[in-house]
Formats: sequence, C-alpha cells, structure tokens
Amino acid sequence: MKARFLINILTAILLMLFVFMNYLEIWTANLVVQAIFFIAMVSAIFNVGIEYGKRAQRNK
Repeated sequence: MKARFLINILTAILLMLFVFMNYLEIWTANLVVQAIFFIAMVSAIFNVGIEYGKRAQRNK
C-alpha cells in the first residue's frame, strides 16, 4: 500500500509541474491537451487527499 500511495503523490506532483510549466509558457500544448492535463491534475490531487484520509483514519 505504501508504494501505491507514493505513486499517487508522484503522479500529482508531476502533473502539477506540467500545468505550472504550461502556465509559465515553458511548455506549450493545444487547448485540449491543456484541459486534459488540468483535469488529470485536479483528479490526482483529490486522489492523494482521499488516500491520505484513509491512511490517517487507519492510524488512529
């Protein structure tokens, strides 16, 4: 389970990096790709939050 949690965190960080690079215009993409990366980033962040909540609940 720990490896899965770390993969979720890494995915969220990488997607945030891509979106931030696009915001700074270091990396460019068309509108559809930008929307896909943004939605994937938001989804990954929520996924990490849900997994963190599950882990915190178990460790009480």
